[in-house]
Amino acid sequence: MREPEVASLMTREVVKIRIGTPFKEIAAVLTDGAFSAVPVVDTDDRPIGVVSEADLLPKEEYRGGTEPGPSAFARRETKQRWRQAHGVTAADVMTTPVTTIGPDEPASAAAHKLAVEGVRRLFVVDTDGRLVGVLSRRDLLKVFLRSDEDLRRTVVHEVLQRTLWVEPTAVEVEVVDGVVTLRGNVERRSEADIAYRLTLAVPGVVDVHNHLSHGWDDTDTSYRIG
Repeated sequence: MREPEVASLMTREVVKIRIGTPFKEIAAVLTDGAFSAVPVVDTDDRPIGVVSEADLLPKEEYRGGTEPGPSAFARRETKQRWRQAHGVTAADVMTTPVTTIGPDEPASAAAHKLAVEGVRRLFVVDTDGRLVGVLSRRDLLKVFLRSDEDLRRTVVHEVLQRTLWVEPTAVEVEVVDGVVTLRGNVERRSEADIAYRLTLAVPGVVDVHNHLSHGWDDTDTSYRIG
């Protein structure tokens, strides 16, 4: 079972701007398109920065630089907002560096990078570093839109039959709101444990209730052949 790759979840039609794009045009792009951010690319379509709504707000916070600026002891983020308040183009207000990922990376790697980097989106680049898509947190949630019946078929065919070679009549699989319940009997305890772990790893599964019984406990290390 392969989990979804970034390419299957990302948004391919990406609105982008250049470093010389004027401040007012950036504001229009964000508001008209209902975007929270827009990538800044160079002449080869390689992402070099990103401008978010938060990057434009210092212009209002400091009234375009007319309000008193931060002290010399202010935090770096505060000084950055002050500089952005004076910005007139994307080059002045964009945030760098850009967090990127490849289109062939698994969804789990993307989710991990989003969490570790503390960003809301990843810019998807090809092997030449050119922008080919954007993957947001919302895009990753698409894996949970699979129907219960689709999930049930995957568990039955991929986990039980193809991987564990379990007879279809031996285990009952029920899926409600993405939660899978396994009932039935398998030969060994290890099979029940593996069935649980593999089912939980199926993309789109929310949780697994494992009610499988087993015959031989092959995980009992106290058993010895005398």
